Amino acid sequence: MNILCIDSSARAGRSDQQAHGSHTRRLSAGFLRRWKARRPHDRVVRRDVGLHPPAPVTGDWVRAAFTRPEQRDERMRETLRESDALVDELIASELIVIAAPMYNFGMPAQLKAWIDNVVRVGRTFGFDRSRAGEPYWPMLAGQGRRLVLLGARGDFGYGPGGRLAHLNHVEDGIAVPLAYLGIDRVDRIAVEYDEFADARLAGSLAAAEAELDALVPRLIAEMADGAGASLVRMATG
Repeated sequence: MNILCIDSSARAGRSDQQAHGSHTRRLSAGFLRRWKARRPHDRVVRRDVGLHPPAPVTGDWVRAAFTRPEQRDERMRETLRESDALVDELIASELIVIAAPMYNFGMPAQLKAWIDNVVRVGRTFGFDRSRAGEPYWPMLAGQGRRLVLLGARGDFGYGPGGRLAHLNHVEDGIAVPLAYLGIDRVDRIAVEYDEFADARLAGSLAAAEAELDALVPRLIAEMADGAGASLVRMATG
């Protein structure tokens, strides 16, 4: 299995190693450690957009992306080179793990730049004005991909039904565009109380670690079952 793991925190260290390290980097490292303990031969690609952000979308990028591939000149191809590499990584992966802290109620700008680079007409979503009904369609649907979102928040109550759930634009800000591409099965774990730095934060971290303990074996089993069902469908036509 191919796993794409994306870290987006501006903090370079992990909170289990440094006093002011990143909780989301801690969660992504913990997820991969648990996964590799069970499936050591799976391939992991790490993409650190927090420390090495993709170039943001520009007018030249839009022009190149919406030009048919056979009509692009060398300058257009160069403009899309980084985006092509990011799309290739996404398409090659069955499991996408995104570690995304909350910055001012939304995702880090570096992660938004990644999303803008992988939402690509003709590569990850289709568009045809002459198509009957809906002119858009997801190009990555029905291929068994799963998404895991690992978050961290300074305050508390941002989860579903929480006191600040209406202000949480992180998880849906990621999940909605990826569902648009066809990646619509999502698991979410988040740490809260970071700004309080007291027993509540310690409890939230412990709860997140316990959720990882449960998530990894369940996800492995579900993805294995899904892959087996796909093989059966292929064999039986």
